Amino acid sequence: MCARKLYQCNEVSDEYNPLNRRTALAQLSAFAGFAAWRGQIEGVLGQKNNGVPPPVQKRVKKIATEEAFMIPEVATAVRELVRKGGSNLDIKLLTTVFDSSVVSQDPSKAPPPISNRDAGARLLLPSLLDLDAGRLATMDASGVDMHVLSLGLPGVQLFETDKAVALARLSNDRLCEAIRRHPTRFAGLASFAPQDPRQAAMEMERSIRTLKLNGFLVNSHTANGYLDEQRFWPILEAAEALGAPLYIHPRAPSDGMAAPFRDYRLEGAIWGYGIEAGTHALRLILSGVLDRFPKLQIVLGHMGEALPFWLWRLDFMGAPGARAGRGNQLKPSEYFRRNFSVTTSGVEDPLALRFCIDKLGVDSVMWAIDYPFQPTAPAVTFIDTAPLSNAEREKVAHGNAERIFGIPV
Repeated sequence: MCARKLYQCNEVSDEYNPLNRRTALAQLSAFAGFAAWRGQIEGVLGQKNNGVPPPVQKRVKKIATEEAFMIPEVATAVRELVRKGGSNLDIKLLTTVFDSSVVSQDPSKAPPPISNRDAGARLLLPSLLDLDAGRLATMDASGVDMHVLSLGLPGVQLFETDKAVALARLSNDRLCEAIRRHPTRFAGLASFAPQDPRQAAMEMERSIRTLKLNGFLVNSHTANGYLDEQRFWPILEAAEALGAPLYIHPRAPSDGMAAPFRDYRLEGAIWGYGIEAGTHALRLILSGVLDRFPKLQIVLGHMGEALPFWLWRLDFMGAPGARAGRGNQLKPSEYFRRNFSVTTSGVEDPLALRFCIDKLGVDSVMWAIDYPFQPTAPAVTFIDTAPLSNAEREKVAHGNAERIFGIPV
């Protein structure tokens, strides 16, 4: 029986209630958690007040933690790459963003519908390239205080090694310059070229010690390789030694898992990105590499790429010693709470947010927009109206980002 009928059982006669008292009490007990949750959410969101959420009592500082930028040199290199074609699944989106004719912005013509994501993607490049007036105006219009900037997908990970190393260094220099122009509005995550782990570690150190950036971002796999592989350990060692977080941003599934994602545009943000990045995180957890680098801090976007919702089963199936071939000394949930934090990028669901806070702890959750791939205003409304206490909202909206990324208060 549905929850609604159970809630109404004391308002209708026994003639219309097919449940006897014992059965009703048993089923009501099953819904007790739901009832408590419903009452909490209704009270906070104001559903009892004609569905209008209550106003936020005071303005909350907002630091958005997964905000993309691009430099012209990388954009040109990506355009040259996608024109060559290939089987890489990322090419579908990259072609739309970097090598499509721009949709007309003639005000006399109707804009593409918001549901037409391909049309919207053709308009993204100018926003990605803008690190000054236009971006700041968008932030100001919605009351966003700071963007934590990172080089947008695909970063430098699709290029030949020498080119990737040079472009990573150049993009980090440009990022540093943008932060110096707007020190209260921007922080930044450095790019690096995993193609050469030794050079990557050197660039990571320069980015923190010289450029004073706030961490690193990698677009998941590189040439189908994942960071648990020993050849990439210099990258993990550098991040841990520098005390700076590593944001693992998704990309389309690697070649070995790509086939089912080639249809229906499953390769992107709708499904493939989360599956791919979540798989990357699980490789780190189950390989035991986090026992070698126990202080390494990793950030996952999109509410943790669904892993927080899967932790019970991961622990049940992935306890230490549960299966040959795994190296983990702790339960997956123990690594997740120790080594990971998550951001809300692209998932503006108050129930998902509440779950992540309750499951991981409020200190492990940060707000994000995913600009310019997601619109700013709805993300701001989400954090302003989500069913959080004032202390929780302060931590998620800005406090955790300041602590995790070392952003001056």
